[in-house]
Amino acid sequence: MQDWNNDRDSLLKHVADYAKLAPDTMRGLSSMEAGTSKIGKLDAKTHELIALAVAVTTRCDGCIAVHSKKAIELGVSREEIAEALSVAIALNAGAALTYSACVLEAVDSVSQQ
Repeated sequence: MQDWNNDRDSLLKHVADYAKLAPDTMRGLSSMEAGTSKIGKLDAKTHELIALAVAVTTRCDGCIAVHSKKAIELGVSREEIAEALSVAIALNAGAALTYSACVLEAVDSVSQQ
């Protein structure tokens, strides 16, 4: 098993180091993140559930570590997280199906040459 707490702490330290080297980039990212909550239609728990689902689809360990902690701090239940992750699983399967259709199209295209 991964040491998620240690990994998260290490990641955040390295992100802070990066922020010193590229403060404008970090300000831009912070601005984007802040802007999402200003829309005001989704609550913070929903934001974290989306973040966890996206973290799975993008295979981002750092995102999983950071957003798992935030979700728990906001009172998100394991059941809510499982439901959001189920959406991510279904979307990944759907993407595989879509790209499988693309493969067949490419094969047909090559066969017609």
